[in-house]
Amino acid sequence: MECIVHFEVMHHDGVKELRGLIYPKEGNIPTESDFLQMFEEMGYKLRLEDRENLVFKPVEAGADYDRVRVRRLDTGEKSYKEDGDLKSLLTNLIPRSSRPL
Repeated sequence: MECIVHFEVMHHDGVKELRGLIYPKEGNIPTESDFLQMFEEMGYKLRLEDRENLVFKPVEAGADYDRVRVRRLDTGEKSYKEDGDLKSLLTNLIPRSSRPL
């Protein structure tokens, strides 16, 4: 299954809206490690800062952006929006362990 991740990168000079792809197993939504791997492949080295709102912060001090925020997931079957389904599903499905990223 293909999942299109709509996200925004807050650069020092403005916001850029981007998209990425994740291929979770059929019937599943992306995990924290799926997001981190996708972002790393795109050149963003991040850690999860706010699990409920899917806000990621750079791990490198010299990054030219402040944060990355997932706005929407599109699986082609149902689009999970930031304000309801996305927060609820990801809050319940992403493990809450405090293991290092």
